[in-house]
Amino acid sequence: MTHEEYLAKIDLANAWAKAYYVNDAPIASDEEYDKLYHEILKYEQENPLFTDENSPSRRVGGMVLEGFNKAEHKARMWSMEDVFDEADLDAWIERVKKVKESFTFYCEPKFDGASLNLIYENGSLKQAITRGDGSIGEDVTENVKTIGSIPLQIDYKELIEIRGEVVIKKADFEKLNHERLLSNEPLFANPRNAAAGSLRQLDTRITAKRKLMFYPWGIGVNTLPQSFLSEKMRFVYHLGFLQPPKIVVTQNVNDVHTLYAELIAKRDEIEMMMDGMVVKVDDVSLQEELGYTVKYPRWMVAFKFPAIEKVTILKDITLQVGRTGVVTPVAEVEAVNIEGVVVERATLHNFDEIERKDIRIGDSVIIIRSGDVIPKIIKVLHERRNGTEKSVERPLVCPVCSSELLDDGALIKCQNLSCDARVVGAIIHFASKKALNIDGLGDKIVEQLYAQQLVLHVKDLYTLRLDQLLALEGFKEKKALNLLEAIEQSKGVSLEKFINALGIEHIGEVAAKKIARAFGLEWLEVGYEQIIALEGFGEEMAKSLIEFIHVNKQETYELMAIIKPIASKLEITESVFTGKTVVLTGSMSKPRDEIKEMLEKLGAKVSGSVSKKTDFVIFGEEAGSKLDKAMEFGVKTLSENELNEMIL
Repeated sequence: MTHEEYLAKIDLANAWAKAYYVNDAPIASDEEYDKLYHEILKYEQENPLFTDENSPSRRVGGMVLEGFNKAEHKARMWSMEDVFDEADLDAWIERVKKVKESFTFYCEPKFDGASLNLIYENGSLKQAITRGDGSIGEDVTENVKTIGSIPLQIDYKELIEIRGEVVIKKADFEKLNHERLLSNEPLFANPRNAAAGSLRQLDTRITAKRKLMFYPWGIGVNTLPQSFLSEKMRFVYHLGFLQPPKIVVTQNVNDVHTLYAELIAKRDEIEMMMDGMVVKVDDVSLQEELGYTVKYPRWMVAFKFPAIEKVTILKDITLQVGRTGVVTPVAEVEAVNIEGVVVERATLHNFDEIERKDIRIGDSVIIIRSGDVIPKIIKVLHERRNGTEKSVERPLVCPVCSSELLDDGALIKCQNLSCDARVVGAIIHFASKKALNIDGLGDKIVEQLYAQQLVLHVKDLYTLRLDQLLALEGFKEKKALNLLEAIEQSKGVSLEKFINALGIEHIGEVAAKKIARAFGLEWLEVGYEQIIALEGFGEEMAKSLIEFIHVNKQETYELMAIIKPIASKLEITESVFTGKTVVLTGSMSKPRDEIKEMLEKLGAKVSGSVSKKTDFVIFGEEAGSKLDKAMEFGVKTLSENELNEMIL
């Protein structure tokens, strides 16, 4: 490396660090930064006389964000030396052993959040300061007071600095990003940046809503008498602070490696995001004897996990059509190795996400893989664009069958029942219990029939022959005859079940019933205005039904000619339930659908949720929250026996 290349790497590293620490908007992965930093460090070790004052090796932490008052730590907040494999850890252990042969390790998870220093005097929280540059940070006291896991008062009167990590649970992070998506706000890249961004809010009310948590990991200035860090931290936890889920104190190196392996295995189960394990010397006097380098304490290291984030290039976007017809964009990326797995594809969920993130073919992207979860793109590095990137167009026709697609905004769907990509799913749904209820036609048999090209469309079910079934593996005469009989019995089903069986997007059991009762066998001839006039029908439902009819009208008529569904008008008998909203809950002596149909014949509107507008809640055994809510709202409740007495 030349000196000019070294200086260029420093400029790049500082730009990445500013984006990470100051702006809370990273433009490089942790792995990229670590690699760049160690390249800079290697040059400086080989050329100590030419070390630049602007090098990131001269800094302990990040930079102070303008907008908060600066505050000074009582004692310096040090960064940690990173080790990335067992050899690096063993080398650190050998350096410690040169000072003392036998010692105790203090090991704990390294949560990925925002470092914070809490200063307590006379038992009260006086100040909360971010790490900053290690000596001076940002005073975020008022924001920290909103974090429930940080006590405002502790049972200890002496001056003490308690250091730890502000984090956000992964589930709360997902909820936060979902809320920001709905509000058209930029999304946080990961829980770490969500925690840091939340801690730095100028409006304390926003911080209060973010469900931040604080986990102590160390102590600054203190007068505690304990001789070991583990004893000091045990005292801190007894003051009312959260304790991490995994802490190991041991003299056995194997125990250290075992905990590391366990944390990696459980990294997806633990609620907070972790990026490694911290290994410390437990003996405080040995810590003091080991001392510090310019940048790090010699008595602790961060044993980092293998990277789960990688930077790669988005080469292309392909389309997948699922069982329900939903078209999903899939990112084709330059191959990267993440945790020993070569990743070449990542999910993009939908085209709305592509537009929201402004993803283009040719972009540099950060890709993440966690455990066995499908890899996904979490960030686009717009700063790296060179002008050759291509925009992604929303598809108009199905990539499999070339039929027109239903563009529902978030979802784009192929409505063609004959599309090879969705025919298996369509048949499975068609035969399901709440549709035509064809007994014996389960998922595996449908897949088997399709694989043998005996059933390539729903209507092919009705041309199956005994000899064809007997030729299949697992079919004997009785099983084959029973299936053929079940298929035959599905003819003459009610029109509402037939419509529901078609699997039309946004048209479920209730909507199918309304269509059948409103239009009868002429339902394929209705227009948009007629459909949207139905009670409970919105624009999405009407649009979906019209699009389905447009694509599948002729095939649906052919299927109706085979099955001959029966359109029956609901005869309503006047009763106390006529015009009333009724909710069912708990286990009943009769099937729920049977009771529901009975109530509808009595003029009731059967709903799935309880509100103040509900007239009756009818409950069976083991009734739960719906019954509780009914009592809260003052809704009249009836047992199943009381219902039966009323309608007799």
